[in-house]
Amino acid sequence: MALGDLMASRLVHSSSSPSPSTAAPTAPLPNHHHNHVTDDLPVANGPEPRNGLEPAEVEKPAPVAYLPQVVVLCEQRHEGIDEAAAAAAGPSTSGLVSKWRPKDRMKTGCVALVLCLNISVDPPDVIKISPCARMECWIDPFSMAPPKALENIGKTLHSQYERWQPKARYKLQLDPTVEEVKKLCNTCRKYARSERVLFHYNGHGVPKPTTNGEIWVFNKSYTQYIPLPITDLDSWLKTPSIYVFDCSAAGIIVKAFLERLDWSSSSSSSSQKDCILLAACEAHQTLPQSAEFPADVFTACLTTPIKMALHWFCKRSLLRGSMDHSLIDQIPGRQNDRKTLLGELNWIFTAITDTIAWNVLPHDLFQRLFRQDLLVASLFRNFLLAERIMRSANCSPISYPLLPPTHQHHMWDAWDMAAEICLSKLPQLIADPNAEFQPSPFFTEQLTAFEVWLDHGSEDKKPPEQLPIVLQAVQGHLHNRSLANRPIQATKHPSLHYASLDRSLCSLPITTLEVLLSQSHRFRALVLLGRFLDMGPWAVDLALSVGIFPYVLKLLQTSAMELRQILVFIWTKILSLDKSCQVDLVKDGGHAYFIRFLDSLDAYPEQRAMAAFVLAVIVDGHRKGQEACIHACLIDVCLRHLQPENPHDAQTEPLLLQWLCLCLGKLWEDFPEAQLLGLQSNAPEILIYLLSEPQPEVRASAVFALGNLLDMGSTSSNGVDDDSDDDEKVKAEINVIQSLLQVSSDGSPLVRCEVAIALTRFASGHNKHLKSVAAEYWKPQTNSLLKSLPSLANISSPNNIYSPNNIRQGSSGLASHIGPVLRVGSDSSATGRDGRVSTSSPIATSSIMHGSPQSDDSSQHSDSGILLRENASNGGLSYTRSRPVDSVIYSQYISTMCSVAKDPYPRIATIGRRALSLIGVEQVVMKNSRFNSGGAHQGETSVPPSNFGMARSSSWFDMNSGNFSIAFRTPPVSPPQHDYLTGLRRVCSMEFKSHPMNSPEGLADPLLSSAATPSNAELSILPQSTIYNWSCGHFARPLLTGSDDNEEAHARREEREQIALDCIAKCQRSSCKMTSQIASWDTRFDSGTKAALLLPFSPIVIAADENEQIRVWNYDDALPVNSFQNHKLSDRGLSKLLLINELDESLLLAASSDGNVRIWKNFTQKGGQKLVTAFSSVQGHRAAGRSIVIDWQQQSGCLYASGDMSSILVWDLDKEQLLSTIQSSADSAISALSASQVRSGHFAAGFADGSVRIFDVRSPDRLIYLARPHAPRTEKVVGIGFQPGFDPYKIVSASQAGDIQFLDVRRAAEPYLTIEAHRGSLTALAVHRHAPVVASGSAKQMIKVFSLEGEQLTIIRYQPSFMGQRIGSVNCLSFHPYKSLLAAGAGDNALVSIYAEENYK
Repeated sequence: MALGDLMASRLVHSSSSPSPSTAAPTAPLPNHHHNHVTDDLPVANGPEPRNGLEPAEVEKPAPVAYLPQVVVLCEQRHEGIDEAAAAAAGPSTSGLVSKWRPKDRMKTGCVALVLCLNISVDPPDVIKISPCARMECWIDPFSMAPPKALENIGKTLHSQYERWQPKARYKLQLDPTVEEVKKLCNTCRKYARSERVLFHYNGHGVPKPTTNGEIWVFNKSYTQYIPLPITDLDSWLKTPSIYVFDCSAAGIIVKAFLERLDWSSSSSSSSQKDCILLAACEAHQTLPQSAEFPADVFTACLTTPIKMALHWFCKRSLLRGSMDHSLIDQIPGRQNDRKTLLGELNWIFTAITDTIAWNVLPHDLFQRLFRQDLLVASLFRNFLLAERIMRSANCSPISYPLLPPTHQHHMWDAWDMAAEICLSKLPQLIADPNAEFQPSPFFTEQLTAFEVWLDHGSEDKKPPEQLPIVLQAVQGHLHNRSLANRPIQATKHPSLHYASLDRSLCSLPITTLEVLLSQSHRFRALVLLGRFLDMGPWAVDLALSVGIFPYVLKLLQTSAMELRQILVFIWTKILSLDKSCQVDLVKDGGHAYFIRFLDSLDAYPEQRAMAAFVLAVIVDGHRKGQEACIHACLIDVCLRHLQPENPHDAQTEPLLLQWLCLCLGKLWEDFPEAQLLGLQSNAPEILIYLLSEPQPEVRASAVFALGNLLDMGSTSSNGVDDDSDDDEKVKAEINVIQSLLQVSSDGSPLVRCEVAIALTRFASGHNKHLKSVAAEYWKPQTNSLLKSLPSLANISSPNNIYSPNNIRQGSSGLASHIGPVLRVGSDSSATGRDGRVSTSSPIATSSIMHGSPQSDDSSQHSDSGILLRENASNGGLSYTRSRPVDSVIYSQYISTMCSVAKDPYPRIATIGRRALSLIGVEQVVMKNSRFNSGGAHQGETSVPPSNFGMARSSSWFDMNSGNFSIAFRTPPVSPPQHDYLTGLRRVCSMEFKSHPMNSPEGLADPLLSSAATPSNAELSILPQSTIYNWSCGHFARPLLTGSDDNEEAHARREEREQIALDCIAKCQRSSCKMTSQIASWDTRFDSGTKAALLLPFSPIVIAADENEQIRVWNYDDALPVNSFQNHKLSDRGLSKLLLINELDESLLLAASSDGNVRIWKNFTQKGGQKLVTAFSSVQGHRAAGRSIVIDWQQQSGCLYASGDMSSILVWDLDKEQLLSTIQSSADSAISALSASQVRSGHFAAGFADGSVRIFDVRSPDRLIYLARPHAPRTEKVVGIGFQPGFDPYKIVSASQAGDIQFLDVRRAAEPYLTIEAHRGSLTALAVHRHAPVVASGSAKQMIKVFSLEGEQLTIIRYQPSFMGQRIGSVNCLSFHPYKSLLAAGAGDNALVSIYAEENYK
């Protein structure tokens, strides 16, 4: 497989989120009932199954079928999301990322060359050997007349420097005086301005520097040596500057400079800040005089490194006897042509010296010396060579800043090998100029070494020293290829420019060989670079520090198809770390490259998602980026790919959908012109379609995009509104808000959080109008309002559903009627089961605004109409900010935000309260709304009265110490008119912060803040969206490799499966006589134990009370493990505890009586519990009497919830989405619920009238069985469950009357076995999942255990003796999933007892 295909395949498998069926290791499930089709199911009350299965056949499957493979709620989003964590996950512009960019990009603008040679006259302090070094700039000064030689040497030095910096100004002084040097320095500084000046001094014809730090020049007649103090030189050249001193004892000058810098550092750090020194030797050393070296060996190393290195190497290699040294001067090619011998040598030399410097120097020093200035970088690379060569002659070049020794670095061996290979080819290439050039294997070998490191390296190990070589491999072929695509790109992007690269390298001819060569090295180098970047942010930072950025930026200019995928991947990794690169991309037109890639259908969706991510970062808070992408039609591209061309096509990759939405959201963010373009492009309808996608990340991203389409209230820029455009905009905003209000009850906190944030933005933009509606809502109304509602005027009529008698009918209270009346799309019948009235009724007058059709029951979000006076509706209020939308939306908004303020997820509730405060509602707190039900038993069907008018009035009255007249306490005729508002129930269970009431209007002023519009301070503290930054974290994590955690999880899973199978086999063979109480735990709950749960693989029992205090206990050690509150709200009540993912990392589901579900992880760690998710399982449905029942089915990933309502809600916890709503088709409430652990989609429900029904979510009719096994008694079903074993057709049902009925749904509606367990006091039923045993408990302090044949195996009674068993009124029973253990929780003495067989160990 090609390397690119390998990367692509890894991307495909790693970036897609695991499905629930593959999240855990999959074992073959023989005859698994999950695989049965709907046709296998029995018909309602049918005697036989359709497929004719006999019970014996049903029991054949192996026990492994009982171990479901589905794992839910284990995605990254369940690790918890808050603003701080999300911000840390997103791209940054500071901290780690700020280090790789050179703080000040420098350029050497002027070069001063000073040569003091005085040819033919030796200085007095130098005694030369014979023969001695004579060559200066590779010229023998004695081969011609001294003046001519001096002139030629000066010109040659000029040309040698010019090769490294061709655009600098060069000034040359030969044997100068002090005045000439001063003039030279002043001229250079004048030309260079703030750029760097290079001062090169050759002092081979003058004495050594003085101990005071003076160099020597001449007088005008050349009769004297004149000292020039370094202090003067520094004062003339100023800073920034770089000095090269090629003379004996040059270290003295460096020492003098450092003393000057230390002296001046107290007053000014400018000289020290940017002054660089390169000196040929230390203070006590003289330059080498051996004839094998040039006299200016230091200058030769700095300006002609390849020639110097080859001459030096050739004399020390095996080639020294067989090769003519003069051939070195004839090496063919050019240094900047990397397909020639000289060019390749220069390329390899650059790679090696860069590698040595990067591996040896501190990060900041490497950046300053090797990345800030092209000429300085070249000189320091060559300085490393000078150190190696001159140290062989006992001479040590020095520098400031000081570099560590590098002359023995092992990478020099790689250079020697490359040099030897090149030199061995030299005679043949010179003899035959047309001979084919064979490139060196250097880069291939180094890339192989880098690949080996990638296979075994990590962040904790030493970084790969080959990284700079990878850069050179990319850079080298980039230069060779740059012109090949230049004409094509120039026509498309004339503005492209790459000032950071050497433009002279872009003018090379391209040959077929060169193209093939560049493709082979470049592609491999880029793929390896991509693998390295994927190791984490630290790797990205290292690569950027090496200097990869300008080269991958330039590669966006190419049209090479094979590079597209890897380039997108590399840029994804770079931008996941550093957002600041967005400026460079837009400046160079790089955004167009990614828009074209995003629009291409031949790339993998995951890779196109990366392109969308790159574009999202480009436009994130960057107006120029937003404008550039709009001009490049990014909106149209994103919207086109968000909607499938064919609705029957396979679903688009979720990651792509997610990032298309996020990209659009960032493009529209705080950019009104872009928002208008989005509205005109029909973006809302396209995005609204995504609000039902199965992946929460996609839904949240769609909400984020829709929220950024909302107008924050900015005024029109042109001063004159186009009414038609503005009307269309208002209509589109209404559509967006209605859609957001409908998904405010989504099952995922990730989605609901984004909805709450978007709605808060709406509150900020429509602040005045919402405040007006709120003021009307809480303002006492006059009787004139009644006259506008003739249907409501006769409210005390005995036949009216709103009469006081009917107000007290529990769930049929006033507010529960008004809600459906005021909404669009209510039930078609005039009155429903609970007295609902359709919108066709004359009661629904035009003065009443319509709510959102969320559900068929009295809904948290359908109770949204708000009654306003006519002069305040229909957009009659005009302000300078956003135009008012239909007041219906404002009423729905207030209702929804009151619900959001009570969200079970704390962050969302906080956002909801913040939104309410923006519209004038002070911070809300939960009211402990205990119902006055006369102490009815929990779970009983008696519905407590809920006179919301009274509750509302008395709440206000209590708060304000009776300042209202007694009329406000009397609901029948003249309650405050706001009692008719459908948002009432959302507010009735809250109380608002108390204030002194000085206003005659009573309630309005304390609730409404004084400011009419949000101030800048208010806008600045609006809650910030987290989905974008959090989503960015996906690309910062490794994408190409699997996590080791998966292997550990698989191993743990296999171990637990084996333990479970062993325990199942053991408990199926046991007697199941639970006669031994192995533990008794006083939970110290004030209100008794409401629920208990045994963990499967540890001796842990979890208990909870009615106040939702959860405690964890180790029953082997009799020690507490953890204790925490399910929530901190005052409105409490527990329904059930369940275990999710029991074979993997278990999660604890705690269901509250109000239908809120909270799921916890790490609950067995003291203080370590963490909320994974929370949602309302009955969102859109109001269950009166707090009688929610719930159960969990692991193999399908479904949660079933119901209660005193007409529907059963099926939630998919993997998608965190409401899967379906099943009508119970019963007149009574559901009192018990049990999901089958054998057949996916099956669940049984017991009703308050004693009936039993079985449902199948896959069946068209849903209801597949109906029976009344407890007739003629009509007590409610307390417990129901599928019988142990593999028979999905047998169930057990227990009623409050005390009878336990065993039914076979295939044969008849009548039970085949009846057990009279308790007489009228049965309170709990437990059915073991595997062992043939059931248990029941009563309020009379008794527990009985029965076999499936009806035999009573155990009876546990209260024994008051000291050693006896102390049990109380049994509130709950729970079997261990795999063992013969039974936990019982008492209601009066808060004890939890655990029972086992006699021989339990």
